[in-house]
Formats: sequence, C-alpha cells, structure tokens
Amino acid sequence: MKAFLILATIASLTGVTAGCSSQNSKDASQAQVQRQKPAINVDVAIATLEAPEGENEYTGTTAPIREVSVKSRLEGRLLDLNVDVGDRVENGQAIAQLDDAVLSATVLQAEAEVAAREAEVSQANAGVGNARAQVERARLQYKQAQADANRFIQLVKEGAVTSQSAENATTVARSAEQSLRSAEQQVNLQEQTVGASSQRVLAQEAIKLREQERQSYTTITAPISGVVLERISETGNLLFAGNDVVKLGDFSQVKVIVQISELEISKVRLNQSVDVRFDTFPNQKFTGTVRRISPVADPVARLIPVEVVVPNRDNKLGSGQLARVQFSGKQERQIAIAETALEAAGRPIQPPKDAANTQQSKPKTDPKSNANASDKGKPKTGTVFVITGDPKEPKVLARKVTFGDRRDGKVIILSGLKEGDRIVVRSGGKLQDGDAVKLSAISESK
Repeated sequence: MKAFLILATIASLTGVTAGCSSQNSKDASQAQVQRQKPAINVDVAIATLEAPEGENEYTGTTAPIREVSVKSRLEGRLLDLNVDVGDRVENGQAIAQLDDAVLSATVLQAEAEVAAREAEVSQANAGVGNARAQVERARLQYKQAQADANRFIQLVKEGAVTSQSAENATTVARSAEQSLRSAEQQVNLQEQTVGASSQRVLAQEAIKLREQERQSYTTITAPISGVVLERISETGNLLFAGNDVVKLGDFSQVKVIVQISELEISKVRLNQSVDVRFDTFPNQKFTGTVRRISPVADPVARLIPVEVVVPNRDNKLGSGQLARVQFSGKQERQIAIAETALEAAGRPIQPPKDAANTQQSKPKTDPKSNANASDKGKPKTGTVFVITGDPKEPKVLARKVTFGDRRDGKVIILSGLKEGDRIVVRSGGKLQDGDAVKLSAISESK
C-alpha cells in the first residue's frame, strides 16, 4: 500500500512538470510567432482638441488691419516703380520716382529770386549807413551854427556887432537844424526800405521752400510699413495729382469679419477674447479680440458682421486666408478621434442589425432621437491602439479609453488619451498589443 502511494505521488509530480513545460513552450512559441508576424498596414491620425458640442464655429477671410492707397501728389511721368506685389516696405521708403525736370528748374529760379532779394537788402542796408553818416554831418553843422548864433547874440548885447549879423547867424542855425531833421528822416526811410526788402526775401524763401517741397513729391514714399497688395500704375504712365500708384496693407494685425446670427449675437461682446484657427497653420492656436460689432444687420439673412482682430507678430498671416473663429468663452476643448479608431480595436460603433430589426418591430418613434437620448452624456469604455516605439519600427499599444458623445463621425474621449497621441484609425488586419505596424502614406504626422 505504501509503495502504491509513493508511485502515485511520483506520477502526479511528473504530470505537473510536464504541464508547466508544455505551457512555457506554448508561450515561447506564441512570442516567436508574434516576432515573425509581418507588420500590418495601418492608417494613423492624431488626437486633436475640438470645441464642445453647441459651440458654433464661424468662418471668415483675413484682411490687413488697414489698407492705404499711395497716390501721386502732382502731375508727372512715372520714371521708376521699384516695388511689386508681395514686397514688404518700411515707412518712408522710396517706392517710385516721377520726372522732376520742370520742378528742378522752378526751384533754381526760386533760389535765384531769393539771391536777388537778398542783394536788395544789402543795398538798403548800405543806404541806411550812408543816411546815418549824413545825419552825423548835419548834426555837427547844426551844433556849429547854433554856437555861432549864440555868440553873435552875445556880441549884439555887447555892441560889438550889428543885430543884422546876429539874425543871419540865427538863420544859418535854423537851416542846419532842418538839414539834420531831413537826414534823420532819410535814415528812417532807408530802414523801412531794409525791412520791406527783408520781407520780400522771406516771401521768396517761402516760395523756394514750396517749390522744393513740390520737387520732393516726385519721390513717392511709403506712408506706412506694410506689404504691397496691388501695383496700380506702371513705369512710363503720365500721372496726375490724386492718381493711385500702389496699394499697401498693414499686417501688424489682421482682421476677420464673421457673420453672427442675431440669435447668437448676445454671446458676443466688445474686447472679448476668441479662439481663431487657420487652415494654413492647423496645429497652431491664435487668440483674437472682438474690435467691432456692427449696429446694422443684413435684413434678409439676419446676420450681424463682427470684426475680430488677431495679432500678427511673426508676420505669418496674410490676406485672403480662411479663418475659423470660435467664441468659446471659458469652455475647454475636448479630445476627439475618428469613430473608426474604436472599430480598428474591435469595437463596433453602429448598433447591430438585430437591434435595428428589434427597433423596427416596435411602435413608430424617432429612433435617432431615442438613441441620442440614451447615449448622450453616458460615458463608455473602449480600446484604441496608440503608435509607440521607434519611429522606424513602430508598434501599437492597446490603451483603454473612456468616451462620450459622438458627432460628425468622431467620438469625444473623456480619458485615456492626450492631445497629439497618434492612434490607429484603420487596420489591414487584426491587431494585438505589441504588434509591429507599417504606417500608410495617408497617415498623419506630428
């Protein structure tokens, strides 16, 4: 009996050892099969952030914050236009040249007139000097005559000379006084002449400056820093005052005008920050500001124009680009992926046919509304495959996710993924965790 128990125990242990060896051999063979399994072709997309449901997106077209038409300020033939559409110019930069031959001659004539007026001033100043010298001579003669008259009056009192001699001396003194007064008036007259000549010089200098200013208009400069939007005239054209030469746009900021329904306009306010996306830069976020809300709505469409301004510090944005504006307020965006990503992981999105037949057998109701009512807001779990490993030899990693509402062929991911994760949306075969894959040509890349 004891020998029988010993043999039975040995047989049991032998069976267990054989079973373990068999299981280890099976696992090793599965790992080897997985290593030898060819890479499966897959389509890959990137998990992106999308606006919450109910948040409308409005489209508009970019335009420079302001446009300036550069015009000719005088008549002349356009000799040179050295900018073209798309060129960037700085404030004050010379962009065109008009023929200035006539104006150059006018400036020379004005300068000659100034020189002539200055010569007249010099002559008048010389006349003032001569008149003042004459005054001094007349003053000396007057003093001498006055002294002689006083002396003769004294001699008449002493009886040394006759009264007739004293009267003669007094007459001479009065005549000298009149000559002095005349010389002083001549000085005043010459000084007035100098003043008038100086005024004529100033007037002629003003004419010269005016002509020089007009001559400077023959060089057409940029009034702002910006980009050439349109080249209106061409070299050789005869321009008149007010004719357009080029059109410039200021792209330090860009504006986007979107049409908002009068039912939604209450959500928009001045200086409100908004999210703006551009198809040109799909992975970059921009923040704009509501600058103007038009007081006039379209009487037919009932849409109100709203102007949004977006800073353009890097000068990336241009004119005519499609902009998508969302008045998101404080709502956060959510991760959204294609529904086919769950199908690639083996979870069907559409309800089974039996369920559809069952619904058809029920009383007539709106199946779409019932499905939305039952599904909306209820989180569910699923599996998606995320690309991982060496970019040259990518593999897939099965990841559990919680997802919510579905709309427009996409599903909102509540947890399990982050923005930028690369996920499999279509697969050429059944995937398992750790499988090697080969990315298709239409796969998205970061």
